[in-house]
Amino acid sequence: MSQRIYPIGVQSFEKLRKDGYLYVDKTALIHQLVTTGSYYFLSRPRRFGKSLLISTLQAYFEGKKELFKGLAMEQLEQKWTVHPVFHLDLNIEKYGSVESLENILESNLSYWEGIYGQNPAEKSLSLRFAGVIRRACEKTGERVVVLIDEYDKPLLQSIGNKAVQTELRNMLKPFYGVLKTMDGCIRFALLTGVTKFGKVSVFSDLNNLRDISMLPAYIEICGISEQELHTYFEEDIEVLAVSQQEAIDEITEKLRTRYDGYHFAPNTGGIYNPFSVLNTFANMAFGSYWFETGTPTYLVELLKNNDYPLEGVNGTVVGIEALSGVDAADTDPIPVIFQSGYLTIKDYDSEFDLYTLGYPNKEVEEGFVKFLVPFYCPIPESKSGFQIKNFIREVRTGDIDGFFTRLRSFFSDTTYELVRQQELHYSNVLYIVFRLMGFYTQVEYHTNNGRVDLVLQTPDYIYVMEFKLNGTAEEALQQINDKGYALPFEKDSRTLYKIGVNFSPVTRNIDNWIVEEG
Repeated sequence: MSQRIYPIGVQSFEKLRKDGYLYVDKTALIHQLVTTGSYYFLSRPRRFGKSLLISTLQAYFEGKKELFKGLAMEQLEQKWTVHPVFHLDLNIEKYGSVESLENILESNLSYWEGIYGQNPAEKSLSLRFAGVIRRACEKTGERVVVLIDEYDKPLLQSIGNKAVQTELRNMLKPFYGVLKTMDGCIRFALLTGVTKFGKVSVFSDLNNLRDISMLPAYIEICGISEQELHTYFEEDIEVLAVSQQEAIDEITEKLRTRYDGYHFAPNTGGIYNPFSVLNTFANMAFGSYWFETGTPTYLVELLKNNDYPLEGVNGTVVGIEALSGVDAADTDPIPVIFQSGYLTIKDYDSEFDLYTLGYPNKEVEEGFVKFLVPFYCPIPESKSGFQIKNFIREVRTGDIDGFFTRLRSFFSDTTYELVRQQELHYSNVLYIVFRLMGFYTQVEYHTNNGRVDLVLQTPDYIYVMEFKLNGTAEEALQQINDKGYALPFEKDSRTLYKIGVNFSPVTRNIDNWIVEEG
């Protein structure tokens, strides 16, 4: 196989094509997009190819036919009309204040006005935007194209600061509203982002935007489908199999387990995370590539501020309104977590129009739960992997006291502010620990009415545990026996331990555990 250049971090379509990078051809879908409508919105997780899509559209509308040689667009497009293109990328700024947004809008408007002229009577940002669109149309004789990348970044970065977010919304709403008022001068517009702020937000006046985020026809416009994986990367899979000393079908299953599983509409094929797939083939090694680029802390802040039970994140059932907008982010974190790519559609009930959400794949689940550790436990993120390794070693060797002594450290130094809802806090910490252990051993974990029951299984041991809040370890052990939690394992050849555990609200930690064998 000839040396391939993978477009990791490459967001310019022109650079990609001229420098010989690998390109998964999306131009047939792009042609369908530009020939069947004018105004679109697309939400996809970060690092999913939105910026490259925007850049490809820019090259198309600028008439750069030579860049599309050998692609589907070369055969589909005949006219190649050149249009003025206004490309606004909001991803290049950090939005700690309203001034940050003002600066980037001012910078882009000044650049466009340098090309198409300005009118001193246009004082506001939205008036200047409308004016430059009008003049570009008049000057070139062609309607303009507006491409806005990461339109929602200012709003996402200000989640939790209502005052700043309100100011940002008030600035963006009339600016984006120009897309409707200047309709006669606009040939095409696409806004992309991670989330959709609708209803009373920046989209309330933009009822002419067609949201294609959950339309089956455009599911594959970003990311890599199963068919594309084998069409473009079959040789890479073979090389990876040799590198990892595994069979091709084992490598294919690993790729699917780690990076596939994104479903942006019900009853559609899974989509692979392109960033992780490209990095895997470039390095010839599996890794948590998407997570290594950073996870926004606002996701955890939303969970904590809303006292959300972590066990309810995976498998939560929601209506369509939770998937199509995030205006209720201050009361429900699930829409933001879904649209950010940490949850995806797992099942759909057409009768009641309900969606079951879950982690898309192992990379996301393991990475997200690991990311939660320092926010809920006084354990540095750098040491959480080491601690989980020790947990696994202890349950594999039957070291029960070592296990619970270590578990105590996950509750130590917990502030009263953190445990204003003690039951929820101790359940969340246990969820994190046992979810991480679940990647290496078999775990069944359930919570109900202030208690947790748990089954841990290793090749040599079975642990049936009952956790009580503000009770006694004896009561917890008695409940295991009274409820018959251990009955399914009594004929198993492995060593069986029944363990009662109590969590004290006074010490805010595990105060005692009792072990019974058999």
